[in-house]
Amino acid sequence: MLGVALGTGLQLQQRQLWSAEAYCACLALGTLACMAVGWFSGAWGRMRMRWFSALLLILLVALATAGQIGLRSLAFAERALSPDLEGRDLQVIAVVEAMPQVGERGMRFRARVESAQWRGELVQVPPLMDLSWYWTGLFDDASAPRSALPAIRAGQRWSFEVRLKAPHGGMNPHGFDYELWMWEQGVQATGYVRTGSDGAAPELLGESPWMHPLERARQHVRDAIFEHMAWSPPHGPDAQRQRAVGLVAALVTGDQRAIDRHDWDVFRITGVAHLVSISGLHITMFAWLAGHFIGVLWRRSAMLCLRMPAQVASLWGGVALAALYSLFSGWGVPAQRTVFMLCIVALLRSGGRCWPWPHVWLTACAMVLLWDPWAMLQAGFWLSFVAVGILFASNMRRDGTYAPAPEGMGFRARLGRMAGSHLRQLVHQQWVVTLAIAPLTLLLFGQMSVVGLLVNLLAIPWVTLAVLPVAMGGVLWHALWVPAVWAAQLFTSVLQWFAALPMAQLSMAVAPFWAGTAAVLAGMLLALRLPWRVRLLALPCLLPALWWSNARPAVGVFDLMAMDVGQGQAVLVRTSNHSMLYDAGPLYSPETNAGERVVVPLLKALDEHVDMLVLSHRDADHTGGAAAVLAAQPQARLLASIEGDHPLSLIRPIRPCVAGDEWSWDGVRFRVLHPQAGPASRLASGEGGPLRANTISCVLQINDANGVSALLAGDIEQSQERELLARGVLEPVRLLLVPHHGSKTSSSEAFIDALAPSIAVVQSGYRNRFGHPAPEVVKRYEQRAAAVVATPECGAAHWRSDAPDAVGCERERAARYWQHRVADHGALRSLH
Repeated sequence: MLGVALGTGLQLQQRQLWSAEAYCACLALGTLACMAVGWFSGAWGRMRMRWFSALLLILLVALATAGQIGLRSLAFAERALSPDLEGRDLQVIAVVEAMPQVGERGMRFRARVESAQWRGELVQVPPLMDLSWYWTGLFDDASAPRSALPAIRAGQRWSFEVRLKAPHGGMNPHGFDYELWMWEQGVQATGYVRTGSDGAAPELLGESPWMHPLERARQHVRDAIFEHMAWSPPHGPDAQRQRAVGLVAALVTGDQRAIDRHDWDVFRITGVAHLVSISGLHITMFAWLAGHFIGVLWRRSAMLCLRMPAQVASLWGGVALAALYSLFSGWGVPAQRTVFMLCIVALLRSGGRCWPWPHVWLTACAMVLLWDPWAMLQAGFWLSFVAVGILFASNMRRDGTYAPAPEGMGFRARLGRMAGSHLRQLVHQQWVVTLAIAPLTLLLFGQMSVVGLLVNLLAIPWVTLAVLPVAMGGVLWHALWVPAVWAAQLFTSVLQWFAALPMAQLSMAVAPFWAGTAAVLAGMLLALRLPWRVRLLALPCLLPALWWSNARPAVGVFDLMAMDVGQGQAVLVRTSNHSMLYDAGPLYSPETNAGERVVVPLLKALDEHVDMLVLSHRDADHTGGAAAVLAAQPQARLLASIEGDHPLSLIRPIRPCVAGDEWSWDGVRFRVLHPQAGPASRLASGEGGPLRANTISCVLQINDANGVSALLAGDIEQSQERELLARGVLEPVRLLLVPHHGSKTSSSEAFIDALAPSIAVVQSGYRNRFGHPAPEVVKRYEQRAAAVVATPECGAAHWRSDAPDAVGCERERAARYWQHRVADHGALRSLH
């Protein structure tokens, strides 16, 4: 079991896949050598030889495990979407595999491809893809009719025209690995259904009720909840109730996208996120209840009891129904862990055996990894298995067996003692889990809930005994969903009160792996039933993680990180004691933005306290995440080239960005070059066309103590470039944030010649609809010996003024074989 975990961990560290021959050799050598060692190990009687054979077996199993994962990865990678088919209009026949997720812009669903054609010829595309089907109308057209979309259900067979691309997500430090998540899901293409093109209209070819029955059942139950409770997107005065409806739907069907993003933030702050997903606690309770009822019914039939003992039927019936419920709820990592562990315990009880708890724990871990190796890189995997392992370890007697239940003394005494015992056990278990998990959450997320212990003591019984059983009962009698929503609404209201408390959550910089691992081991040691003198030895191991701080630039030096936020802009600039954020990323959809998804989590992971937020202009790809950033950084001042009555003025006073403004931090000089005084007032009065915002972009030049400089140019266009040239304020820089994401309307030859940058950074989205950066613009920079660094190729770009000729790319630093690779420019390759 240890060899499976070791081999999985080592294979997942590979930057590139090996050849099939190499993986076959690893698998064959590891398997055959394991058989040989197992055959001859009985002859090695000495303890030293037994330890040697055990270690050798661990290494050989690890070798075989790495080989089989590598072969699976190679087979999956061969089915990837060809770059030649990206952006093409393909005619696809596919079967809907999962229930659709409905949002503000439309719906998203997963489909399995039967055939695909381009210009009448069959082409090879990945078998599984995620598709979006948007409402009729524009992105911001609130009046677009929702009836324009058909009722998509799992099992339907459709023919439609789609436009696909490879899964490509942002790559930032401590950020979510979208490409790993898609790889693990088996999805190798994303795209959207084209409805306004000249091609054939989407057509429903048929529907089979027997295809994907679990997904159809999940969708039926979820839609029944929404319909019975008159659910709508949570806006307006009824938002609290609508969010409670989404929570009930998530608890019953495992559709976690039904939970509002605001509620997810509250759950994380209060430390109860594990309760609002289908957790091991829910599945174990379901298995116990199902087994109990099966046993009661089984004992009523003498014939059934003669064929199989009621205890056996109850045991395996509960496990089978729990597995079915886990599949119904989405088959997440906690569900997998619980089902595998229940199966192991059931097998041991059926065979009259009793394994020590580490064997049960490790076997369940190995089964999960053999089923889904990439689950090891999920935070839920570690949180789940560490929590269960520490509960096992802290509740065992010294002989390694389970502690016996207390004996009763009459009904009332038994009931009182049982209640007290369960309460003490709940408090003890929650204290142990909190103590052990806290360092792990700091390592994974850079934050932990301070109120989590108290909140879980209240929330676990309420959700487990009040919300979930009533919500599940609503499947049989829909009227029960009404009290379930009331209970969920009370639950979220109490959590919001706790989340609003001062210091409800502790945030700090994410420590490096070695410090975080030491802290996790220290937390586990503190949670075990050991003498306090032994536990106190763990405290020094906590110090590196608790007092960790990221290295900052020296005095007179600054560094810069252009985040990978897609088609938008967000740049973090740091000096020795100060930080500035230039733009806050785009608005992805009405439900989410780069501030919530990228910028704020990154600032928290780095423990950065932004002194100033600079917004170059009002366009949504630059200001979409500003509200989230300002809410998370209450000390940040706002310098912006936007109108004074902009909605952001309700959050923070706006200081206009005007040419001539300058300030100095730690020996680093900041100077505003554009716009000149006056244009902002004209913009506020409504003068000018829709592109007026670009013309007043805030252009900022940064110089360190040694004269090394960077220029952040916003979305200025060639007319503003000529104005800057005429005023004579431009001077050579080492790094240039390319204007307007590399648009054809910017980066004139005279502008580039005046700046003569060594590095030109382009922040844009992969295969964005604007075609940024334009090939002719890239060619202009390369002809002048400037290295063009684009975030789709590089990920987050790191640059320091004391090493001005080097750029660090996050995609290069954290490269793994499942990540999507875009062809680099030659200049960029030379910088790596």
